[in-house]
Amino acid sequence: MRVFVAGGTGVLGRRLVPQLVARGHQVTATTTSAAKLGALTRLGANGVVMDGLDAVSVGEAVAAARPDAIAHQMTAISPAHAGKPDLKHPDRWFATTNRLRTEGTDHLLAAAAEATGVSHVVAQGYASWNGIREGGWVKTEEDPLDTLEGTAAHKGLKALGHVEDVVLKAGGAVLRYGAFYGPGAIDDQVQLLRKRQYPLVGRATGYSSWVHLDDAASATVLALEQKATGVFNVVDDEPAPASEWLPYLAACAGAKRPMRVPVWLARLLAGEQAVVMMTEGRGFSNAKARRELGWEPRYPSWRQGFKEELA
Repeated sequence: MRVFVAGGTGVLGRRLVPQLVARGHQVTATTTSAAKLGALTRLGANGVVMDGLDAVSVGEAVAAARPDAIAHQMTAISPAHAGKPDLKHPDRWFATTNRLRTEGTDHLLAAAAEATGVSHVVAQGYASWNGIREGGWVKTEEDPLDTLEGTAAHKGLKALGHVEDVVLKAGGAVLRYGAFYGPGAIDDQVQLLRKRQYPLVGRATGYSSWVHLDDAASATVLALEQKATGVFNVVDDEPAPASEWLPYLAACAGAKRPMRVPVWLARLLAGEQAVVMMTEGRGFSNAKARRELGWEPRYPSWRQGFKEELA
């Protein structure tokens, strides 16, 4: 197929493009910087500069590529785009990403509708700790997501809901990726652990789900090739509480065991999202992606993945 990867130089795009090329697909991948076009060429793609928030830029790029399918991976979370991570104010930290997930998604779908031959869209969603906070600790695609209404995180979680609403209405698929790890994905977290600035909160019973970038990319390839529709949780086999994964990540990084802080202090310093994630978060099941996409993660557990990544 001819595949258009919007966000080809992002942390996932850089792993997705080579997998698509290796499977014989012709890839056009976008970047916001002309300086990164050479990197896309080295990955085997035809690189184009595109502003995902400019409808004309998106329309022209999609029309010129004449793709059969579009993979929407546009975010602006890296420090180069978003500055230093700010857990207390995710509405500020994710401001541009939230626009890419609302306006940018709309621009891509409009361009797909205008272009000839685009039959399918696969978009990036999120499923790590944000399952509805009731019932069991592990959620499926049938369970609603938590939008943390009334908190600074609500705008970003609502933007993810917009992606799902409009992409599913257009007959596409949304892959709810777990928390990414892999090349370049958790460098900031590892630095904080080594400085002992990434503590456990309260009893740290909140669950999260993880996925290696290469596994997220392989699931995306399958969804594109199979013209999958609907929502899929793309996470590893082992959702786990912070009390397990955070000390393990610290050990793999050669850091001391994380300190523990009370909930009231974490809320004051890091905000409501961090407290919810650490104390009440719900992880996710990958059974549907395994069953319907035939996806098999190379890293079935973050235990193996963290260890290899930080060896």
